[in-house]
Amino acid sequence: MVKYLAKGYLWALLLLLYSPILIIMIFSFTEAKVLGNWTGFSTKLYSSLFAGNVQHSLVSALWNTFAIAMIAATVSTLLGSVAAIGIFNLKTRARNAVSFVNNIPMLNPDIITGISLFLLFVSLGISQGLTTVVLAHITFCTPYVVLSVMPRLKQMNQNIYEAALDLGATPFQALRKVIFPEIRPGMISGFILAFTLSIDDFAVTIFTIGNEGLETLSTFIYADARKGGLTPELRPLSTIIFVTVLVLLIVINKRAEKAKRA
Repeated sequence: MVKYLAKGYLWALLLLLYSPILIIMIFSFTEAKVLGNWTGFSTKLYSSLFAGNVQHSLVSALWNTFAIAMIAATVSTLLGSVAAIGIFNLKTRARNAVSFVNNIPMLNPDIITGISLFLLFVSLGISQGLTTVVLAHITFCTPYVVLSVMPRLKQMNQNIYEAALDLGATPFQALRKVIFPEIRPGMISGFILAFTLSIDDFAVTIFTIGNEGLETLSTFIYADARKGGLTPELRPLSTIIFVTVLVLLIVINKRAEKAKRA
């Protein structure tokens, strides 16, 4: 009985988590402008999305979102990987202290981070726009990369770096040819996590985006919802993003399983 209750609880939890996404996916295959109003199966919204028959502001917001996410994820992956290596090589007490400080931004509410960065940019006289959004996203993404890379460093053979130096490699060569290949799975996981967090973020973005007309997907959806409804093409767009991320995660997990078996 306990076994069936546990399974029932698990399925109920999964249904609660994924049913909103499933509803969006289902209603992306109808022409109805209002979510929940089924007017028959149709792929017109997908055709409209790919044919470019959508608002120019939505297309611009989409490009801005992916550009910011790509820059922020790339920079935070490099910074977070190097930071993780530095933290890992500290003494135990210092490592624990720095790791604790690294965890604070992840536990801190997004709205507090957004307000703090807003006040920082204002106090420094930095005009808000694309630059401040990218800097803000790098700031809150980097700790997640550190958290993703640290387990790989702990699993790594600690003698290979010294062995590379003994064989004539410079510290930079040892870092590039020995350490980075060993922690690459953690770097890839950190990059994907940073990329998805950047795409998803709203609270930090809304405080650092300024009034120059720059929009991301999250701020566009917020402004669109305040007008009394959502652009119908957002449903197929959300479906495509979800399926793409899901497929990417499946591929990465399969590759990780094969690497473990090898």
